[in-house]
Amino acid sequence: MSRRLAVAALLAMVSPIAIASTAPAASATTSTTNAMITWDRNAQTAIWDVGQQLPWKQSRGFAMVSGAAYDAVNAILGTPYRPLLAAPPATGRESTEAAVATAYYLVLTAVLPEQADRLRVQYDEALAAIPDGPAERGGIAVGRQAAATMIAARENDGSDADAQWAIGTEPGQWRPTPPLNTGDGAEVADIKPLLVPSAAMFRTAGPPALTSAAYARDLNEVKAIGKVDSTVRTTDQTEAAIWWHDRNLTEWQIKRQIAETQHLSLLQTARMFAMVDAIALDAQIACFDDKRAWGFWRPITAVRLADTDGNPRTTADPTWTPLLITPPFPDHPSGHACGTAARMATMRTFLGRDRVAFSAYSVATGTTRHFTSFSHAVEELLGARVWGGIHFRTADVQGGKLGEAVSAYVTARYFKRNRG
Repeated sequence: MSRRLAVAALLAMVSPIAIASTAPAASATTSTTNAMITWDRNAQTAIWDVGQQLPWKQSRGFAMVSGAAYDAVNAILGTPYRPLLAAPPATGRESTEAAVATAYYLVLTAVLPEQADRLRVQYDEALAAIPDGPAERGGIAVGRQAAATMIAARENDGSDADAQWAIGTEPGQWRPTPPLNTGDGAEVADIKPLLVPSAAMFRTAGPPALTSAAYARDLNEVKAIGKVDSTVRTTDQTEAAIWWHDRNLTEWQIKRQIAETQHLSLLQTARMFAMVDAIALDAQIACFDDKRAWGFWRPITAVRLADTDGNPRTTADPTWTPLLITPPFPDHPSGHACGTAARMATMRTFLGRDRVAFSAYSVATGTTRHFTSFSHAVEELLGARVWGGIHFRTADVQGGKLGEAVSAYVTARYFKRNRG
């Protein structure tokens, strides 16, 4: 097994606590005529199911495919909205379905060349369902141009860099944590953002001082509720912690479900997917840049070494173990909080309201969780990372604020309706 797959497998592990199934397993596919939804599922299969890209590296591929497809569809329909990168030449008579399939196929093949044969089969099946003729050929040409523009824009973007986290030995400094005892994802901080000028412009206030009352509250909370055998954590909190930790991100289901329940057109779906995925990428980059800036230790290290933090309100537990496997990078801010808050804020802005009901199923728990609003989902996620024992509360709260800030910056400047 490769190191990448080993890390993914370990991160998916939790303690042997039974979680009762309250919902049947979701079906693998759902019938839809929306090409964006179909190809977003194909992208998930390629990036996660087959490619096994780790959670902190998945955002780049999703942003590239949905961004290229949006530029293609938007161009064919007269460019009513500003393109993400550029509007390919189009007459309006091209097949949008052919354009979407081509954009996704070519970008996915560029990102995951080892899957070229499998992706080609999916692409050929998609084209076979489109009538032969000028519309199909035109759609292919527009999709090809949008894909080429996106691929060129992301060449040498830093995603393949070889970077390492700084490892410290002083109180508060990050160091590898058991059972992984390794570091990963440091290169994410150096990826070129897609839309924001600089990842560092979203710097958070940072973790509280080790000797402060705020830090003691953070540590004592996670120590009590995040422990593997906590008697404070409720059954629902345990389920939520594992549900949100599912590496088969439930946000992908939510994004597609919103498109379906809100009856979005192909263009609306393409625009929303591109907004959500592009913003999630830039939020992830800004988040990891912030992690590098603070280099703060994880709860498992902090609790076990609490006798070194200089805070009289904390006490050490040398054998303390969290419910979830700690990810292999610094605590502050929470990457999941950054990404989830960015996605939820973007969908809220797109729809113009917060109160939208949605749900998603997790294989990790065998359960479906339901939410009444985008803010409801973010609030639960912020708690869930503490309940799982892998983040301090401040890391979650500030991560959520970072994600919201990236979303606000991008939605105020991009994807706007063209005038005239």
